[in-house]
Amino acid sequence: MNINTPENTEQLRDKMVADLRDLDAIRSDAVEKAFRAVPRHLFAPGEPLEQVYAAEKAVITKTDSNGINISSVSAPRIQAFMLEQAGIHPGMRVLEVGSGGYNAALIAELVGDEGEVTSIDIDPDITDRARRFLDEAGYERVNVSIVDGEEGEPKHAPYDRIIVTAGTWDIPPAWTGQLADGGRLVVPLRVRGLTRSIAFEREGDHLASRDYELCGFVQMQGAGENQLRLAVLHDEEGEEVALRLDDDQQVDTARLREALGRPRAEAWSGVTLGGFEPWDQLELWLATAVPDFALLAAKRPARDKGIVATASPMGTATLINGASFAYRTTRPLNEERTTFELGAIGHGPDAQETAERLVEQIRVWDRDHRTDQARFEVHPAGTPDDKLPAGRVIDKRHTRVTISWPQRQS
Repeated sequence: MNINTPENTEQLRDKMVADLRDLDAIRSDAVEKAFRAVPRHLFAPGEPLEQVYAAEKAVITKTDSNGINISSVSAPRIQAFMLEQAGIHPGMRVLEVGSGGYNAALIAELVGDEGEVTSIDIDPDITDRARRFLDEAGYERVNVSIVDGEEGEPKHAPYDRIIVTAGTWDIPPAWTGQLADGGRLVVPLRVRGLTRSIAFEREGDHLASRDYELCGFVQMQGAGENQLRLAVLHDEEGEEVALRLDDDQQVDTARLREALGRPRAEAWSGVTLGGFEPWDQLELWLATAVPDFALLAAKRPARDKGIVATASPMGTATLINGASFAYRTTRPLNEERTTFELGAIGHGPDAQETAERLVEQIRVWDRDHRTDQARFEVHPAGTPDDKLPAGRVIDKRHTRVTISWPQRQS
C-alpha cells in the first residue's frame, strides 16, 4: 500500500500513533494530538508511505560527498519522546536547533496560535526545504532562519524550551543564555562516546538533568562540530576493528593494535541479563566508572573470523589500560539464548588484569546501580573541582559535564 490517499495516510498515521503509544514514546494526549494533526508525508515527498509513517524509521534528506548522513527527518519515536521530555504547553516560545520542518510543525501544534516556534539550521538547503514544506502544510507562522546552531537565535529569545535535533558534543553559552527562567533544554548530548537525549533545567549557575533517553542523531555542523576519532586496530577488508574515542582521549594505537593480535583473556562476572533487557544503563555506568573509556566497534566479519567477540558497529564499552584493553561481552547460559552472562575479554600484556577490572565494575553496577538513573550536570568551563558533584567529570570547550549516581551506604 503506497497510494497517497487520505484514507491510506489516515490509517498509517493511526498505526504510527498506536505504535508510539506501545513504545512509551507518546505519553500525553497533547503529543498524540500533534502527531495526528501533522501530515508527516508532506515533509518527505517521494518516500514510501509505509516507511514515512513507521515509528522507528528516519527519513534521510541529505548526505555529504562521503555518503555520510548530515540531515534527516528523525524517527517518530525519537521525536515523540523528545517532545514529551520538553513538556511544551500552549503559548510557549520554542527554539528548534536543527531544522527539517516536520518536528517544527509538531511543536507549532503544541504551542498553539499564541505560541511561537523558531527553527534554525546552518545549511540553506535544509532551511529552504523546511520553509517550503512548512508553508505547504499550513505552518507559515513558524520562523525559519539560516544560523549556525552554536549561536542559537537571539532575535526571538528568550525561549521557554530549546530542543536540539542534532547530536552535539557540548552546550554553548548561547543556548543557556537564550533560555528563559524556568525553561528547559532538551539536547542529544554526547559524553564519552555515548549519546543521550537529556532534558536539562537550570539550577543556580548550572544545568541539571530531569531525565534522559537513549538516542542517535546526525552530528552538529558548524562551530559546534566535534566528531568521534577512530584508532584503527585491524583494517583488513571487511574485518575492520577500531576504538571510537571521544573527549580528546589519547591512546597508543600501535601498541593497542599489537595487543589485539595477542591471545585473549576472559573474565566472567556472574551477572546476568535477559535476552531482551537493554544494555544502555550498564554502558553508561561503565563510561562513568572506567577512567580510560572507549567504544570498540567491529564489523561482523571480524567477529566471524574470531578477531573479536563483538560485532557492534556503534561500539562496546572498553577499558583502556596502557598497552592493554578489555571490552564487555556476553555468553548464553541456555540453548534458548534467553539469559546471558556478562563478562570481559582482554588483549595485551595485562589482558587478564584489565578484563577483571572491567568485570568488577559490571558487578558494582549490578549490586549498587542496576535500577538507578544517572544525574547529568553542566557547569561552566573553569568551575573549580570542589564546586562539582562527586562522579565522572568530562571537560569540554564551553562546559564541564558531570555524571553521578546515587550513593549507597555501606
